[in-house]
Amino acid sequence: MTSQTPNVPDSDQIRRAPKVLLHDHLDGGLRPGTIIELARAQGYDSLPETEADKLGIWFREAADSGSLERYLETFAHTCAVMQTRDALFRVAAECAEDLAEDGVVYAEIRYAPEQHLEGGLTLEEVVEAVNEGFREGERIARANGHRIRVGALLTAMRHAARALEIAELANTYRDHGVVGFDIAGAEAGFPPTRHLDAFEYLKRENNHFTIHAGEAFGLPSIWQALQWCGADRLGHGVRIIDDIEVAEDGSVTLGRLASYVRDKRIPLEMCPTSNLQTGAATSYAEHPIGLLRKLHFRVTVNTDNRLMSGTSMSREFELLTEAFGYTLDDMQWFTVNAMKSAFIPFDERLAMINEVVKPGYAELKSEWLFRQTAVTSGSSAAAS
Repeated sequence: MTSQTPNVPDSDQIRRAPKVLLHDHLDGGLRPGTIIELARAQGYDSLPETEADKLGIWFREAADSGSLERYLETFAHTCAVMQTRDALFRVAAECAEDLAEDGVVYAEIRYAPEQHLEGGLTLEEVVEAVNEGFREGERIARANGHRIRVGALLTAMRHAARALEIAELANTYRDHGVVGFDIAGAEAGFPPTRHLDAFEYLKRENNHFTIHAGEAFGLPSIWQALQWCGADRLGHGVRIIDDIEVAEDGSVTLGRLASYVRDKRIPLEMCPTSNLQTGAATSYAEHPIGLLRKLHFRVTVNTDNRLMSGTSMSREFELLTEAFGYTLDDMQWFTVNAMKSAFIPFDERLAMINEVVKPGYAELKSEWLFRQTAVTSGSSAAAS
């Protein structure tokens, strides 16, 4: 007899599994070679390395350095080469291609239009260039035998004063490729309540938004994002663990905020590798995602910045599988959580779950079952 529970997936199965990504920054996921080519074309001569492999290593090491200044410098380089329509189009198209190649079937990619105006583009031209790039990337992915759908999240920088303007931009393009709004940037000193006018506007317009919260600043950031601003999802939200007490006997007590987050099924956009880089977690094995999954919070797995973290959705799941022994059933649970939490219409989310996600995992599980059957049959034959 073979076990009816699928075993831990291997790297090939993880790559082929349908995955859903909700938290990924466009300016944090460029190909190193593209950065070099765009820099050369635009006359940008401040890159720390001019060979693709070395530049990729530099980005990862800078992100791991523990220096906030050096970490922020990485984005200065990527944003510097994303100031023209052609550059934004190319970066967006390659983003969709790369994700599709990694087995991502649905993604919401965020970026701050206000950071791409130095070349003379308007906010509207930035959004249209990125949207067109995503459509081109989807087309190329289909031609290569992959399927992906990409929606954009427009981000406002929490230290700036353009949140309402960006929220209005997100609403203008909500039926043209933009699925929601976000704020990002340093949490300490820049609470989300500084941008209440933007959130109140979005709520009046029945639009969706997520807020970076609970990554560095802790529970007050999460509480404000939910109770003052009304966020639909939490970007990271990893510090919700501070409101959960685990006793020596293993019993768990949830504080009122943690209980609210779990009871209301508020999605947590967790980014394990990024959390380790920023100090929000100490190791994969000790990452709060393990306990939060056991407690059935609505946890999702994400990449945050694929270039700076040297990661992908497949790599994130491989690392979590190594740390927690997750099976294909666990991967499906995370993926369905993410698809349920996406900012597209309910019927479209349901169709993705029932027609793409679940069939994809069912096929992978059947592969494992037939493989186990073959192993068992071979053993029986050898014994006879």
